Amino acid sequence: MLSDATLSLAAKVVESLRARGLRVVTAESCTGGLIAAALTHVAGSSDVVEGGFVTYSNILKETILDVSTRSLAKCGAVSEAVAVEMAMGALTAAENARISVAVTGIAGPDGGSVEKPVGTVCLARQCGDGTPYVETKLFQGNRAAVRAATVQRALELLLE
Repeated sequence: MLSDATLSLAAKVVESLRARGLRVVTAESCTGGLIAAALTHVAGSSDVVEGGFVTYSNILKETILDVSTRSLAKCGAVSEAVAVEMAMGALTAAENARISVAVTGIAGPDGGSVEKPVGTVCLARQCGDGTPYVETKLFQGNRAAVRAATVQRALELLLE
């Protein structure tokens, strides 16, 4: 599932985080831990990877990452609001981390709608107490392709 290009990008992320003296935490839904897996594939990643949360269910998003019930009800699990709350909650839960990346989306093959088709993914990055960055992407392809593209983009966000 993790391509050589993705693993190469993960190595760049680890090196960049090391150079900046930052530790990272992930909050993942649709990728099921693949972002953390890509980062920890890199030798020496323990210098910069604090850990990761796989919060596939809404209950875990609420209890582990402190995502609000209101955001989930109003916007849905696949929303920029929830992605931001996931990123912020991950930083709160992992006090040694200074940067987080969060993803929530519809990898398919089922679960899409007209408003949020399969391939819709919301990604957020939080750096300390700064303003979060969030974006929504529509990735093409089957479940594996959507998840792979999500991991790739999440790693890119950590480099930016």
